[in-house]
Amino acid sequence: MSTKEPVRCNAEMPDYFDLDGLLTEDERQVRDTVARWVDERALPIIGPCFEAYRFPLELVPEMAELGIFGATLHDYGCAGLTNVAYGLVMQELERGDSGLRSFASVQNGLVMYPIHEYGSDEQKRRWLPAMAKAQAVGCFGLTEPDGGSDPGTMKTRARRVGNDWVISGAKIWITNGTLADVAVVWAMTDEGVRGFLVEKGTPGFTTREIEHKFSLRASITSELFFDECRVPDSARLPGAKGLGAPLSCLTQARYSIAWGALGAAQACYREVLAFARQRVLFGETLIHKQIIQQRLADMVRQITTGQLLVWQLGRLKDQGRMHHSQVSLAKWNNVRAALDIARVARDMLGANGISVECCSIRHMLNLESVVTYEGTETIHQLILGREITGVGAF
Repeated sequence: MSTKEPVRCNAEMPDYFDLDGLLTEDERQVRDTVARWVDERALPIIGPCFEAYRFPLELVPEMAELGIFGATLHDYGCAGLTNVAYGLVMQELERGDSGLRSFASVQNGLVMYPIHEYGSDEQKRRWLPAMAKAQAVGCFGLTEPDGGSDPGTMKTRARRVGNDWVISGAKIWITNGTLADVAVVWAMTDEGVRGFLVEKGTPGFTTREIEHKFSLRASITSELFFDECRVPDSARLPGAKGLGAPLSCLTQARYSIAWGALGAAQACYREVLAFARQRVLFGETLIHKQIIQQRLADMVRQITTGQLLVWQLGRLKDQGRMHHSQVSLAKWNNVRAALDIARVARDMLGANGISVECCSIRHMLNLESVVTYEGTETIHQLILGREITGVGAF
């Protein structure tokens, strides 16, 4: 008979099924390093940034020093982390704020990934080392005003004129758009969808920040406009042919979101657990109330399920066996769980829950965007439905 002690829940993490024991020492070290940075550098300022509608750009060089940009790449000065380690980084960043994780997701999965996967050697040498060091920032232009969930109907066009391409159209809801030194822009051509690197300052290319948001206030969201914007053929991503190229980028971003949402959920859970331990109501602290225990238990259930889901997803990704529909399932499940947890936490905090001094309302508002971008719940349900039935029902 075994004499080993059973694994007990770490209520603060929470880590009910000992996910920590499934990680390598390097993965734990990466997570803990970023977690300390979030606690020391991001959390003290992120609430005021959200309130003031300001992205903390001063933190970006520090994120680069931590090796966050291009984290899973093994060349061009990048860290070469496992995908599980990268996921843990995204979890900790979003525990700080969705805006921090969004910045990193775009720089990594939506800009550095397509350049590394589809770019020329010259494009890789020029952009990837600079982006890894945060000496250059990128954005990803796919979504359009009239076709968010149906990118195949994009109206942005690129036509050949001699050895150049002339791009006309508009993109919307673009993270980092007004910050970006280069935009990865997807346009329809006579040969199908193609990707282009459009640099800031190119004639005919302008940006405008989207204001008056109630969500992702500590993040920059923009519109991109192309008015007969001329770029050389060397700006085209030579390996990006067809709609599958931008969709592969979305898979990378959705992977980071599936991990990141757990960070937001954990932040809300920890906040409300601490509150319940000290808040006295009807003569005893809230943790003595059955309904409070039931709600906390349900949060742990959802977080634990999500943790095991993304851990296995990351291992499959590291093995080259991950399918995009598995990412859809993880993004759908984990963001929905995080949003539900944030809403319940806000309610449990009572009137305190609407204050910027509490993180749950901020995470709740951010997650209303996260549940929508990089594929709505309906899109991910239909992706999974197509895999189950073999029939596309979009």
